Parts: sequence; C-alpha cells; structure tokens
Amino acid sequence: MKKIKISLIGYGYWGPNVAKNIHSNGNMELCSICDYNESRLNMAKLIYLEQTSYELDYKKILLNPEIDAVAIVIETSGHFKLAKEALLSGKHVYIEKPFTDTVAEAEELKELADSLGLIIHVDHIMIYHPVIRRIKEMFDSGELGDILYFDSMRMNLGQIKKDVSAMWDLSIHDLSIVDYITNGKLPTYVNAIGEKHYNPKESLCHLSLKYDNFLAHMQSSWISPLKERRIVLAGTLKMIVYDDMKEVQKLMIYDKGVDVISGDGDSMEYPEYAVETREGDLHVPYIKQEDALYNSLEHFRNCLISGLPSISGANQAIRLQKILETADKKMKEVNKYEI
Repeated sequence: MKKIKISLIGYGYWGPNVAKNIHSNGNMELCSICDYNESRLNMAKLIYLEQTSYELDYKKILLNPEIDAVAIVIETSGHFKLAKEALLSGKHVYIEKPFTDTVAEAEELKELADSLGLIIHVDHIMIYHPVIRRIKEMFDSGELGDILYFDSMRMNLGQIKKDVSAMWDLSIHDLSIVDYITNGKLPTYVNAIGEKHYNPKESLCHLSLKYDNFLAHMQSSWISPLKERRIVLAGTLKMIVYDDMKEVQKLMIYDKGVDVISGDGDSMEYPEYAVETREGDLHVPYIKQEDALYNSLEHFRNCLISGLPSISGANQAIRLQKILETADKKMKEVNKYEI
C-alpha cells in the first residue's frame, strides 16, 4: 500500500501531537516539519533526527511535488491564506479547528477544493473519540430514544488565545459532537453571552441552542481553576454522562427517565395527565482506549485513498461556523440592552 506523504506546518502548541501521530501511522510518512521558529525545529530534530526534513519556509513544502498533503497546525488567523496556497499547490489539507475565521473564507476554500478534486479534513477531534462513537451508535440504534437536552462544560485555566474566543476554541468540540450525532441537524435558535477577560476575544462563554426537539447548552472558559470536559445527554429512554477527565469509567449510562402514565402528553390538567420518574440500572461499558487524534488522521488517510469526503470536512465546518457567527452577533447584542 502506498504511503501518504504528509508535511506538518506549525510545531507550536498542538503540532508536536500531530507530528507524533503521523509518525506512528505506518501508512503515513512524515516528510517534513516546518515552523518559522528555529528553536521549535531544533526540538523536533531531537525527536525525529534524520527521519524527516526541517524547513523554516513553508513555500518549499508546497513546491515539493512528492508531498501528497499538508497538516496545518498554526493560529486560526493564518488558516485561510495557507490552506488556499496549499490547495492551489495541489495538496490535500488536514487543518486544525476552527477551520477559518469566517464562514465566507470556509466556503471559498470548499469551492476551491471541490473544483480541484482535493480533500479538506478539519480536525474536529472529538467525533473520532471512541466514547463519542459509542454514543452515536446508541442514538442511531434508538437505545437513547429521542434527545431531550445536551449540556456540556469545557473549561480550564489557559491557554488564552488572542485570535479566537473560548467558544470558537472549546465549544466547537461540542457543536461538532451534536452535529455528528444528529447527522448535521441545525439549530432553530441560537443565543450566547460572554465576557472578555485578559483577551480581545471572549474568554468565558455560554452558548444556548434550540433544535427541533431538544435544547443544548455549552459552557466554555479559559479562566477556570479546574479542567473540565463533561457532557450530559438526556434521552427519552436513557441518559448518559461522559466525563473525559476521569481515568476510568468515562461513560456512564443511566437507565433513568420520565414516563407518561396517563393522558396523551398534550394535556397538563390533573388527573388526566401524569408522569412518574423511572429509576434503573447504571451501566459502565467497556470502551477500548484509542487516540482520537490518531483516528482523525487515519480517517483523513482513508479519504485520500478512497476519494470520499471527510465526515469532518468543509461541509461540517461551515455548519458549525454559521452557528458560531450567529452566536458572536448575539453576544454583541447583549450589550445593547439595559435593565
């Protein structure tokens, strides 16, 4: 099987993780690592030695006809320019989230990639996590029933970024999860509030969404004393709690809920309509440990071989960024009203 030759551009905060997972994939070849900071390249050389090449100028990578794809792991503000140059150079693109600064930029890159027959894969890493895939299976099989609400907390102290808000950096994970589970369902209502602490963008955000038949609330923060990565998803048949910070028992499935015991559910007048809570077993399924980043890169590789679009490609990124742009507008509107 032909190895996919891929080069990494950006060896800062997240780049080393991407490089490690490319290198560990026997069907990929890490051809080169590029960063404008020479000290970072020196750190990479200590790990990969002569197994790869090192560049300060990304244009040398784009001009290399032997390279199949580039992994872009730089600040979001630089994504559009670099991704466009990569596509025009005939390279498939793996790129960190968020895809671009704006929906307009994302749509332009999608149209360009489609016209050139190239793959864009945005690393919405959580949808490649084995726990999220298990939740998706539960939803698709009907085991969860209909979704009632989705609640998430994604918080930590730092890393405070200047070019995106905590919502664009953290809540995008949870938006991608809802999008993945519901096969791309869009909300009918979006609202958000946030505050700018230590940053030109919001470092604390609350995002609220209404879908056709359920609500979602997503909290993101860079100024929390505790690191939290928790999701509560309530279905009509079962309810789940996913705590990614736990070493074991990350996913807990509760056979709990509310049952209608009289009436048709449309009347709230007693005694015609009544409900009772349902208590049941707690199930903690065994889920094989896997690296979601490795799974994401492997999916990208499979897309390059098959020619099929990525499930976290430009289409999904555009859906998510439309929600985020609407939320940004809502946060600005909050400041217009006084009580």
